[in-house]
Amino acid sequence: MARYQVTLSYDGTDFHGFQRQGSARTVQNEVENALRALGWAGRSILSSGRTDTGVHARGQVIVFDLDWKHSPATLLKAFNAHLPQDIAAREVVLTGESFHPRYDAVWRYYEYTILIDLLPNPLQERYAWRIEQEPDFQRLQETAVSLLGKHDFRSFGAPMKKAGNTIREVYEAAWRKQANSLIFGVRANAFLYHMVRRMVLMQVLVGLGRLSMEMFLRGVHQAEPLPPGVAPPNGLTLIEVGYQRWSRL
Repeated sequence: MARYQVTLSYDGTDFHGFQRQGSARTVQNEVENALRALGWAGRSILSSGRTDTGVHARGQVIVFDLDWKHSPATLLKAFNAHLPQDIAAREVVLTGESFHPRYDAVWRYYEYTILIDLLPNPLQERYAWRIEQEPDFQRLQETAVSLLGKHDFRSFGAPMKKAGNTIREVYEAAWRKQANSLIFGVRANAFLYHMVRRMVLMQVLVGLGRLSMEMFLRGVHQAEPLPPGVAPPNGLTLIEVGYQRWSRL
């Protein structure tokens, strides 16, 4: 029996999130079904975190124990043969028996894509939030810079547990332009529920002149309430999870 660390990529459009939810189609259900076809007898895989309904991933990390007699490269091929088309294992490596993809993670990096287009664009909208008016890019950059550092982010999200800690540290936050899209990248030690999507919506409101910079900054620095709402899930992708110690064997 060995412990394997797997990097998953998936299109979240047709999933009710990552976590198992009864008979609903989730990423975890599909992954565990594929593993059972390979002889896995565990109760539950471990993951670096949960993604919501409609959210995508390029670098979700999962871990499971499996009695596998062949190489990790062979396991990668066999695993993918049993996964549906909207999930793929991109890497399989051996890891230590105590490694936990969630608790050993020291940062997560997400990207959110906004498409600027007056007309529907079905080839891009699956992975982006389409808006018609382009926000002021300078204002977007200014809001992103203000997010850096350690803050009480309760105005931007909720803890996973009732009365949980809402202080998080943001290591990187910036916007970039790419063709007719705007992409927000953010790296932090951890995120609150809906935190990235709230960040995006509030920044866009500032960029469109619908929310003052002063109110936004009070939300960041004094945790004052901000307008309700979150950006749509389809623009969000979990890109990578970082580990301080070498987790592979």
